[in-house]
Amino acid sequence: MARFRFPSQILSKFFLKPIPRLTPKSCLGIDIGTSSIKIIELSQIGTRVKLENYGETSVLTLYEKPFRTFEKSTLLLSSSDIGKAILAILEETKIQTKSAVFSIPDFSTFFTNFELPPMTKEELPQAINFAAPQYIPLPLSEVTLDWQLIGGKVADRKRTKLKVLLVAVPNEIINQYGEIAKISSLETKFMEAEAFALLRSLIETDKITIGLVEIGAQSTTCSIIDEGKLKSSHSLDVAGNELTQALSKGLGLDYQEAERLKKKYGISPLLREISKPEDKKVAQTLLPSVDSILVEIQRIFQNFFQVEKKGIKKIFLAGGSALLPGLKEYFASVLKKEIEIVNPFTNIFYPPILEKTLKEMGPSYAIAVGAALRGLE
Repeated sequence: MARFRFPSQILSKFFLKPIPRLTPKSCLGIDIGTSSIKIIELSQIGTRVKLENYGETSVLTLYEKPFRTFEKSTLLLSSSDIGKAILAILEETKIQTKSAVFSIPDFSTFFTNFELPPMTKEELPQAINFAAPQYIPLPLSEVTLDWQLIGGKVADRKRTKLKVLLVAVPNEIINQYGEIAKISSLETKFMEAEAFALLRSLIETDKITIGLVEIGAQSTTCSIIDEGKLKSSHSLDVAGNELTQALSKGLGLDYQEAERLKKKYGISPLLREISKPEDKKVAQTLLPSVDSILVEIQRIFQNFFQVEKKGIKKIFLAGGSALLPGLKEYFASVLKKEIEIVNPFTNIFYPPILEKTLKEMGPSYAIAVGAALRGLE
């Protein structure tokens, strides 16, 4: 049998040279809701994103008042309480990562879109700042602006008009989140509106025009994504808490019992041929509030169609109320669209034992996951 020998220098080059170890980067996504705080820790090596940890705390377990209140455009945060709650989650879960992306609730931001004449890339920022006061209800000195081009191309040969999506966040909110990060001993990489975090948590959004409906505790956000870009986002007052309150008032129940029945029955008894009268009463009490959400969604979709001449092909549901029994089926029957529950963990590696748990918590953790993904970009 013939044997081959490698020269020592070649052997050294190919076999003795130490292989560099890749260090994963990690980031936290933090979603501060009305009644809970959710934290997701993701890590990434190359293109592989892995779920490292997650944690959540409910306001009812810590305080008598909500973390925030929603009265029209008013946002009130107890920075100290929220900072302490985040520290408690980090300590309980033993999360060591300090880099974080905070999501900002859509009802505390201003979304608008408008057209600009053809111009160069260099001219665009100045033009946006010049046009912004016409669309933002606050002085520019009191807000932080963010924007993205959602139509047309700068300095193209066709000289097409440009369409801009403008987002304004009050500086007061930015400062409050900065204070929360400081109390929590976290480094803030970014702050972004919830709608952008939700969009990032979706899979394959660039092929069709989709509607994204996030039903949280305090507000419902209805966004439209076209060709992978966020085209509009609208905040609605009716949401999970109002459903519970309607049930509490309509059936004379305390809030906790109303919340339990809402999650147990939802509106599913109305979709079944046979159901108990008491179950149907729960569904019938919830239905007017659900219908009011649907009316607003239909109005938003219709306005988009009138302007863009494009119809919504598919609708994704997210938020804590997305799993309300019967909601997905009822939305599909009324809107005549394919409805899918958001699962932000689809392309994320995690232990198989967590499959069922993550599927159930996915809709309510979509914002936190999307925020963490932003930090890994």
